[in-house]
Amino acid sequence: MAKPAPQAFVYRISTADEWAQLQRTGGTLGGDVDSSTGCIHLSDLSQVKMTLKNFFLARNDLYLLQVDTSKLADGLIYETADDSNYFPHFYGPDGSFAPLQLDAVIKAEKIVLVNNDFTCGLLDGAACVKG
Repeated sequence: MAKPAPQAFVYRISTADEWAQLQRTGGTLGGDVDSSTGCIHLSDLSQVKMTLKNFFLARNDLYLLQVDTSKLADGLIYETADDSNYFPHFYGPDGSFAPLQLDAVIKAEKIVLVNNDFTCGLLDGAACVKG
């Protein structure tokens, strides 16, 4: 699979605590996985549901953050996860594990689980609970 062209937006699956911290402090370094790898893990819109099902199935405290890629500049890098998927990661300027800044977040919506399917307006165009 060819590396994808940069999109206008990428998406962060965020816990309620992480989203509250981001709003309170203006930045977040994400969770344990992000800290251990030195980057903020993101997804393209087409990857969000797969990521939710693979890593967040038991969670009901999630938000989907729409992030403006132009505000991430050269800190956004697409890396291969397997033979068919490239995922966006935010490393920060010069690869320096920088926080994701609140001003890069265009929209945030609460993700709800309905009939074993994650949903919100950003995922399916339907109305959902705004965070």
